[in-house]
Amino acid sequence: MIARLAVAFALTAFCAIFAASAARAADCPSSSGGRVVLASDAMDPDVFLWDSRTRMVDYAAGQWGNTRAIFAHTILARPGTQAMVVSCVSAAVRTKVGPGDDDAIGVKLLSGPHRGRYGWVLSSDIHLRANVAMPSSVGTPSAEARRDPEVKH
Repeated sequence: MIARLAVAFALTAFCAIFAASAARAADCPSSSGGRVVLASDAMDPDVFLWDSRTRMVDYAAGQWGNTRAIFAHTILARPGTQAMVVSCVSAAVRTKVGPGDDDAIGVKLLSGPHRGRYGWVLSSDIHLRANVAMPSSVGTPSAEARRDPEVKH
């Protein structure tokens, strides 16, 4: 009788853990391998690509030292930069201001001057390629992009 209860308890615990991890993965806006486009808001459409998830989480929470330290650990990705999702941690980012938690998205850049680099962005800065709703200031390529065929937006 005790053995049956132990097995039932273990099975229930396993199902609960599996359901929780599946629910967390479902919260992510794109699965691993998904293609996305990077763009922040209309006021400042460039996106910080962080070298570590921990630094990005600290920055979003308002815990950062100085501007020099920020630029030492980020790359500025232009709006419209294409990327591939390599990982997602649901609700990992608790922003100091904003509506709620954000997901931490690990990406590999597929276009632009930093093509091939890996890093972390907020889920609010990614847009699925099929539903790209870019800020209005992103619609036209920059003068540099028109001159340089290597710059792809």
